[in-house]
Amino acid sequence: MSETVLPKDDVEPVLAKPEPLPDPAYKEPSSRRSSNGLAILALLLGAAGVAVGGWSVWQLRAMQTGHQEQSGQLQDIGSQTQALKQSEQQIAARLAQLPPAQELEDRRRLVTQLQGDQQRLSQRVETVLGASRKDWRLAEAEHLLRLASLRLSALQDVNSAAALVQGADEILREQDDPGAFAAREQLAKSLTALRSVDQPDRTGLFLQLAAVRDQVAQLNELAPEYKDKGDSLFGLTDGSEDSYWAKWWDKISQFVRIDFNADKNIRPLLAGQSLTQVRLALSLAIEQAQWAALNGQAPVYEKAVAEARSVLDDNFNRDNQQSKALGQRLDELSKQPVSVATPDLTQSLAAVQAYLEQRHTPVGGALEKRPDEAQPGKQP
Repeated sequence: MSETVLPKDDVEPVLAKPEPLPDPAYKEPSSRRSSNGLAILALLLGAAGVAVGGWSVWQLRAMQTGHQEQSGQLQDIGSQTQALKQSEQQIAARLAQLPPAQELEDRRRLVTQLQGDQQRLSQRVETVLGASRKDWRLAEAEHLLRLASLRLSALQDVNSAAALVQGADEILREQDDPGAFAAREQLAKSLTALRSVDQPDRTGLFLQLAAVRDQVAQLNELAPEYKDKGDSLFGLTDGSEDSYWAKWWDKISQFVRIDFNADKNIRPLLAGQSLTQVRLALSLAIEQAQWAALNGQAPVYEKAVAEARSVLDDNFNRDNQQSKALGQRLDELSKQPVSVATPDLTQSLAAVQAYLEQRHTPVGGALEKRPDEAQPGKQP
């Protein structure tokens, strides 16, 4: 800031001399007025200099603050740059470990070729498995027919055989092959024949025979017993228990019995061991009839029931109500059918086997030449 310095000669007189009171009529000279203007100008310039200095100080502080912020940012940028350098070094190390571009291209080409081969192999496997599944299902149909034929021949189980034949027909229907028409037609005929056969109730017959066998153990009264009705013989006793003749008659009646109805069928009394043997023989005959009923063996069943009836008639009293009812029950059961005429499934099995052979026979082949066909190398 600039200031106006007055000469000493001019300052001293001003300080030494007191300033006179201004005279209103007096007018300052022009030099005085110019010095005052210079003073004011100097003050303005000083104020402006102070303002400029304060502004400069504020600017300096602002610049210092910005410099500090820039220093911090530079440090952050330096740390980030260092991290980037480390990342770049790691990436470079990884890139150095990777194979070259030519090798990568070869590997990519091999992977593409391998994927193509895998797809073709998958298609071939699906084709083979699809054909194998059909062959397995057709083999299952043939096996079901064999089982149905076995059930008919061994057990005469019509219901099970019909279910097995129905399963074989379902398998042929799943094939959706017009070539299976003949086989399915034969299976339909076999199903109709099986469903027209009346299946005997072997289980019910077995249970009825079991109930009869349980009643065998209750056959205890083998012959009619003598029961004293208290009547006197030719009037020898008068009915009183203390009479001599009454006592004599009670004692003698234990050894001698007079039956005026000797024409009736009276069986002798059996001992305990003989009774057990008879019951066992009768139970065994009924068990044999049960086995024959389950297996559909009509001759065996009839023979076993007849044997049971014979044992009952030979060893038990026919007039006894219990043995009589048991004999009637055996007669009723002997008339029950245990076997049926089962249809033959041989034709159905042969039709299915022919269809399987037709599927496995390769289509096409060399055609036989006709006799009139021209041979090569010869003119017609």
